[in-house]
Amino acid sequence: MGSFKGHALPGTLFLVVGIWHIWSSLVRYVSNPKSFEVRVWNPVSGFDGKLKHLELYVVTIGAFVDLCIELLYSTHLKFFVNGVLNPSHLNDFEHSGMLLMFFILGAVALLSEKTSYLSLPQGALCLIAAAAFCAEYLLFYFHSTSHKGLEGYYHLVLVLLVGLCILTTLAGALLPNSFPVDLCSGIAITLQGLWFYQTAFTLYGPMMPDGCRLDGNEIYCHPTDSEVRGELLANFQLFSLVLGVVVAVVGSYGFAASRYGNSDLGSLHSDQLDG
Repeated sequence: MGSFKGHALPGTLFLVVGIWHIWSSLVRYVSNPKSFEVRVWNPVSGFDGKLKHLELYVVTIGAFVDLCIELLYSTHLKFFVNGVLNPSHLNDFEHSGMLLMFFILGAVALLSEKTSYLSLPQGALCLIAAAAFCAEYLLFYFHSTSHKGLEGYYHLVLVLLVGLCILTTLAGALLPNSFPVDLCSGIAITLQGLWFYQTAFTLYGPMMPDGCRLDGNEIYCHPTDSEVRGELLANFQLFSLVLGVVVAVVGSYGFAASRYGNSDLGSLHSDQLDG
């Protein structure tokens, strides 16, 4: 079982990074489509380069803060009981392991960019990012907390979106010049962030389906038809989020092309149509 804040905090991190990834991918492509490269992170321009690595700091610091909340605050430093891991906080330990992987991703990328000791290509960073998403996938899939019923359905959708993040990130390492792969990676991360928020508002907020209620640490739906309606509602919510993101991406592409478009973009499209 989770909480509203427990879903909103990582949701915010994924959503911000995903939106920035989408926008940066669009701008880089329309600016110079022939030399486009897949990137795990995207620099922030302007401000004399002071904010160049802002995305990496957001990932690293955000993951570290959330890690401290899960590992230190939520457990009240009671890691062991009778010589074994505290069974009451296995959920927090699992989340901490997932967050540690994203912290490592951000830290390694920063070291690669700011020092000469660890210089990694974007393909290698793609593999590290894929490993972080794999850790997230496995931890949610084999969660110690038994997700059943409506809660289980929402977390199943989350697991599928994390799996999509894994596939697009791995594809980025295999197809380092593919604009569709880079764009889909940003879309997948954005959808994961949005679904974290949707789960928070539905299961722990004001959007709980009729006939379902949060009682203690469990969600009960009576009669059974209420649970079915809740799952159908989840399908509609996912469809709405996907549609909204696709429409936003198409609109953003048009805006980016009109403002940052390179002359090569038009000729590239003409060549593709002629071919």
